[in-house]
Amino acid sequence: MEMIVQSPFGEVAALLVLAAVIGFIGILLRQPLIVSFIAVGLIAGPSALDLVHSDEQISLLSELGIAVLLFLVGIKLDVKLIRSLGAVSLLTGLGQVAFTSFFGYLIGLALGLGHVTSLYVAVALTFSSTIIIVKLLSDKREIDSLHGQIALGFLIVQDLVVVLAMIVLSAIGIGAAAEGGHGGGGSVPMVLASGLAMVALVVVFVRYVANPLSERLARAPELLVIFAIAMAAMFAAIGDFAGLGKEVGGLLAGVALASTPYRETIAARLAPLRDFLLLFFFIALGSALDLSLLGAHVTGAIIFSLFVLIGNPLIVLAIMGAMGYRKRTGFLAGLTVAQISEFSLIFVAMGVSLGHVQEDALGLVTMVGLVTIAASTYMITYSHQLYALCEPLLGPFERKGTPREVSEAGAHGGEGYKVIVFGLGRFGTAIGMRLNKRGVRVLGVDFNPQAIRRWRELGLETQFGDASDPEFIAELPLPRAEWIVSTVPIHVTGLTHEDTRTTLIQLTRSSGFRGRIAVASHHARDTEELFASGADIVLEPFQDAADRAVDILCGGREEERTDIPRIEAEERQMS
Repeated sequence: MEMIVQSPFGEVAALLVLAAVIGFIGILLRQPLIVSFIAVGLIAGPSALDLVHSDEQISLLSELGIAVLLFLVGIKLDVKLIRSLGAVSLLTGLGQVAFTSFFGYLIGLALGLGHVTSLYVAVALTFSSTIIIVKLLSDKREIDSLHGQIALGFLIVQDLVVVLAMIVLSAIGIGAAAEGGHGGGGSVPMVLASGLAMVALVVVFVRYVANPLSERLARAPELLVIFAIAMAAMFAAIGDFAGLGKEVGGLLAGVALASTPYRETIAARLAPLRDFLLLFFFIALGSALDLSLLGAHVTGAIIFSLFVLIGNPLIVLAIMGAMGYRKRTGFLAGLTVAQISEFSLIFVAMGVSLGHVQEDALGLVTMVGLVTIAASTYMITYSHQLYALCEPLLGPFERKGTPREVSEAGAHGGEGYKVIVFGLGRFGTAIGMRLNKRGVRVLGVDFNPQAIRRWRELGLETQFGDASDPEFIAELPLPRAEWIVSTVPIHVTGLTHEDTRTTLIQLTRSSGFRGRIAVASHHARDTEELFASGADIVLEPFQDAADRAVDILCGGREEERTDIPRIEAEERQMS
């Protein structure tokens, strides 16, 4: 093995083999892949096998993975949604940073850390890992949900606070360390000016360049993908040079292409590359943790870890509750700050190099990072089950009427719906439009604000909500409905096999629904299970479409098809 890893290529090959083995063991033990990959970094790091020596190469792949990940987030961002969620993201992000810093500082003083060390540790606890959270939410298909979009917003606010914190440390004498951390540094006015210049560049690109250029590049799909990667890397490099950080740069690159009709193609083709490159991010993170520094502050690490795992979500929950969001939305968004970031370690390391804090403070924050990253991964993965356990205790965190979500989602009329459709994707939208064409009053339900807006623009009635939320289901006008139609996909992660369809059937029946239930399935093996769960009809879109096509080809009836091209054209226009 030692002979093999003497070259950077051999080292990367050994890391990939180790990642495959540890990842496979993790799957057998039902562990999240993120935890497995961090474990790979720890095992490959200086405290165990000591395989990681090509730091520059690993770091380069890691940073490119970060740029691609944030690019894919940006390419799916809805500018109107950003505008509507800007206030809550800003207030929640700044409020969480302020409250976490204050209480963390008091805890540090109570543990006898001293004023300066307590301040450094407290500030480090405010940073959450945008990379890890975006990956988890993307895996759960919740990045487009309301709580996912709010979480992304205040995580970006946190990243900007990281930038400012690094600038402050640069200004007092450790510019070199800052360059090795989050960016090139510079004065606050210069960073703000750079940020405004990058935003202006994106606006000009979107207005005059994005569509015609992407249309030309789309003639060679491989070139379109290369161009997208180049955009992500270039904007990340510019953001890093300007002191904004690679994350902000990569995000803006995605926003620059978000208005093009080829964004879904780009996203689909880059997803495997993103997952491959992010492996090196987690390897770099794990290998940077020195296990020899972890034993000095076990008690303090446990206390701080509990504060991050419990206190940070409660802070976000309280702020969002005060702003009028439902306790469920606040709870799910709050779980995303229940860990500290890799930049927390960088921040404290900068303090060590400056001589403000001792090296054991870095060991303390490192242990907190290990505990909170691992624990929060499970908390987010099992977020809905965790909410069900905690829900009876969360009443004080919700204002009566939740005015914020009512105004954003749009209240339904309350009576007279014959059909309620859950899941407003292409299949659900097609069903809704055709029912509406036949004069059937239909209500659409989804937890993706963009899907809600699209239905409204089509002239259909909608309600924002989660199909697995018992409180929300109980508030729907179920007694007079004749049909419930679910086109919600099955939810599967590395840890859970949570079928929202069966959950929806159980919740609607227990809430008094006496009509019939139709559930969409893309796998024939699910049919019997869905019937056993209480579904009256199982829709199989591909099989049903094939049956209909055969009927037409064999001379079957084609009545009522004259308006279908028009409907499909409207659907394409709205999507």
